[in-house]
Amino acid sequence: MLHTKKIAGWLAAFALTGLSAAAPVLAETPLKMAYALSENSHYGAGAAAFAQALEASKSDFKVQQFPNSQLGGEREVIEGLQLGTIDMAIVSTGATLNFVPQTGVFDIPFLFRDLDHARKVLDGKIGQDMLAAFPERGLVALAWGEQGFRHLTNNIRPVKEPADIKGLKIRTTENPIHIAAFRELGVLATPMAWPEVATALQQGTIDGQENPLSVIVSVKMWQLQKYLSLTAHVYAPALILISPSVYDGLSDADKAKLKEAALAGAQAMRQFVDKVEKDGLETLKENGMQVNTVDHAAFVKAVQPVYPQYYKQFGQELVESIQNTQ
Repeated sequence: MLHTKKIAGWLAAFALTGLSAAAPVLAETPLKMAYALSENSHYGAGAAAFAQALEASKSDFKVQQFPNSQLGGEREVIEGLQLGTIDMAIVSTGATLNFVPQTGVFDIPFLFRDLDHARKVLDGKIGQDMLAAFPERGLVALAWGEQGFRHLTNNIRPVKEPADIKGLKIRTTENPIHIAAFRELGVLATPMAWPEVATALQQGTIDGQENPLSVIVSVKMWQLQKYLSLTAHVYAPALILISPSVYDGLSDADKAKLKEAALAGAQAMRQFVDKVEKDGLETLKENGMQVNTVDHAAFVKAVQPVYPQYYKQFGQELVESIQNTQ
């Protein structure tokens, strides 16, 4: 933005020459916002709602969206936020786990009963305290977004019970919490950055992947995978982050505008998830995917041996307080 002294100098110059002119228009401050998926995804819906809310607030910011991992994978993007080379991002907790480890508690398999339960936890004290931990790691978290519950896709066979999943080579996020549970189930868990997944599926390097319906639908996974199993094994939050190099120098009024815009973006993501949970399965079936339900109780039982590891990592009291939230 232009400095006040420079503006004053211009106005004085116009006055001295006897010219009549309006004050020059202040330049908008660009905010580079990165995310891994397309503009038609839940991340895109969140980014668009954030930009619209910020524009409606009459702020000086102009959001520039960089979808489809244009600025790198999620780990690289978060590092960019810390360095100040990227202004904002929408990311998964699969990535933030490596920077703010306690966010990994939400990735424990079969921790949440349903979307309503998860949203109450994130909007309540547990979730808000977690957001407050980000500045210690060189990041600012504005709001919890959402991806929905993660499900399994593969090209080998329908997965209906734990025995069916054994031996499958499944791409996971770089998330040791997910990986521990999959290995307990006998899966050959293969951590891989998202931009590499499509090629790996096409080449048969991996048999399948797991993601929320919001991702599975938006990337047209039916073009790469045959079977979808509604495992709902992990609830997947998302986060709207901003670089401290941008945020720390702002006025309280501008910080408030960014916070409100982020909440609007988060709500848009939730609405997208609600819609895709309702309509997405039909879209997948219409495009040839074979969809099946699973023996949910059997999967819950199968991963119980991993829970002591989660208690040790995050504290049994925290895990159980999340489970017991009503």
